[in-house]
Amino acid sequence: MIRRLLLAASLLALISLSGCSAVGHWSQAASGHLGITRAARPVDDWLADPATPADLAARLRLSQQMRDFASARLALPENNSYRRYADLHRTAAVWNVIAAPEFGFTLKTWCYPIMGCAGYQGWFDLDQAKQHAEALKAEGWEVQVQAIPAYSTLGWSRLLGGDPLLNTFIRYPEGELAAMIFHELAHQRVYVSDDTGFNEAYASAVELIGARQWLATKPEALAAFDAGRERRARFLALAREGKRALQAVYDGPADQRAAGKAAVMAELRERAKQEAPGFEAWFQRANNASFAILAAYDELVPAFERLFEREGRDWARFHAAVEVLKPLSREGRRATLKARGGLHDIDPAPSPTQ
Repeated sequence: MIRRLLLAASLLALISLSGCSAVGHWSQAASGHLGITRAARPVDDWLADPATPADLAARLRLSQQMRDFASARLALPENNSYRRYADLHRTAAVWNVIAAPEFGFTLKTWCYPIMGCAGYQGWFDLDQAKQHAEALKAEGWEVQVQAIPAYSTLGWSRLLGGDPLLNTFIRYPEGELAAMIFHELAHQRVYVSDDTGFNEAYASAVELIGARQWLATKPEALAAFDAGRERRARFLALAREGKRALQAVYDGPADQRAAGKAAVMAELRERAKQEAPGFEAWFQRANNASFAILAAYDELVPAFERLFEREGRDWARFHAAVEVLKPLSREGRRATLKARGGLHDIDPAPSPTQ
């Protein structure tokens, strides 16, 4: 047992959200994840505990039905992930630091053993995340610190009981709870090193299609879910339009970029009041890092949705079709998605650089 725990700790130190060059970050990432796993208890234990609040018990039961559905109906991994629950007594599982240039959308990347490079760096302590963000700002980067309710260890934490359910998302509306579980399990099904946009769009497509299938016999919950996603779609449309306008400014004369950028952002903040109600705060604090990471989650989702339809809405075939794209280059994956999904406007998204 001790050897298994030591092995698991070593693996987590390698694959969790730590950066390859920062020993301090390795240490906090490994200890942070191990702290979460130590806090987690099997769902059955929580349900048997008379001290467990009734509303939490109901959510835990529901989560297990979703977990069964994920493997039985969506062809997602059957393992010990999301069979345990932890109350972290905080509002986020981890805080991601995201950075982009002053006049561009190429995300700064950090590279990790096994999982490859990604356009974010995760911290389990908010103060440490803020300190790192300030250091990046001093270097000239535009930076955001984002609270993340859940993350995936890509299945490697099974030695410590798997990725757990957390208080940070267990009380989400039913459709969003299902979406969260399906999204994180999708990362365990297919994951490509060094392609954040591909990975997140694939998982986002799985969450969207899967949640709607889960809610198919629950019309009120489905209507609420679709209404929420429609509000988000309006927000995304405005954000995409803003990103295009900003890119046009950045492609223009260097001496006009700062003023042009300020004008675009001012217009977006004003328009958000009417066109994206509920998302005004996002536009108030948005910068290039915000637009860049949003694009990573959003831009390829329609292509994956079309691919799902092309594969006859068969989940096993769909995952297999995505798996086939892994050996290709970033550009090759997007070109193939374009061809197979019938889309013509996929951004080729050049590889991010350090």
